[in-house]
Amino acid sequence: MAIKTILVSQPKPEGEKSPYYDLADKYKLKIDFRPFIHVEGIAAQEFRQQKVNIADHTAIILTSKNAVDHFFRIAEEVRFEVPDSMKYFCISEAVAYYLQKYVTYRKRKIFFGKQTIEELVDVMKKHKTEKFLLPCTDILRDKIPITLEEHKFNFTKAVLYRTVASDLSDLGNVYYDMLVFFSPGGIESLFKNFPDFKQNETKIAAFGPTTANAVVKHNLRLDVHAPQPNAPSMTGAIELFVKDQLKKK
Repeated sequence: MAIKTILVSQPKPEGEKSPYYDLADKYKLKIDFRPFIHVEGIAAQEFRQQKVNIADHTAIILTSKNAVDHFFRIAEEVRFEVPDSMKYFCISEAVAYYLQKYVTYRKRKIFFGKQTIEELVDVMKKHKTEKFLLPCTDILRDKIPITLEEHKFNFTKAVLYRTVASDLSDLGNVYYDMLVFFSPGGIESLFKNFPDFKQNETKIAAFGPTTANAVVKHNLRLDVHAPQPNAPSMTGAIELFVKDQLKKK
């Protein structure tokens, strides 16, 4: 069966340029976008129940833009004035620049890695004496705290936001030739919204090992998996699959 319709479980790309649009034009595909999950901040009262005192910390580890937003939101809600001396360790340069929304960008207090927790740890090693706070989601990947523990950093985890299933009832059903997922939460949302979902001929694409494992765990067939050596991006993996299907026609 040739692929004609694809539903990507993420927000529609901003602007007019996106590899998804190129893919749609090249192979005459209909590609729709719809986030299957969204982030909700926890209330200040729930944060207080974690018995985490922000004032006890001298540095913040920020692994996403969501972590940035919810750290400053909670700080404001609990009336904690973040001191100018606070240091920020960001997973990537993009997250570091996003910080400018809240703080004056000073190189002496903002540090960042390239993209992974291991790369960020290399930067953090020069600041071993800091007391780190790790603002995170309720489904934080184990790899992050485990890596910090292995390198014996003094850190505290604080759950400030959670990932929840979006309401997809207006979709009626998910009649697409391919569904594309980027997190285990997306798979959970599929079954929360459509408990009787049957895969049948629908192709399922997953990005990353944890998402792929979630697909298999829910007894679904994994048809497209990225990243791969010959397709580091999701669009690249989809294109290879579409080309292969066209050859079989």
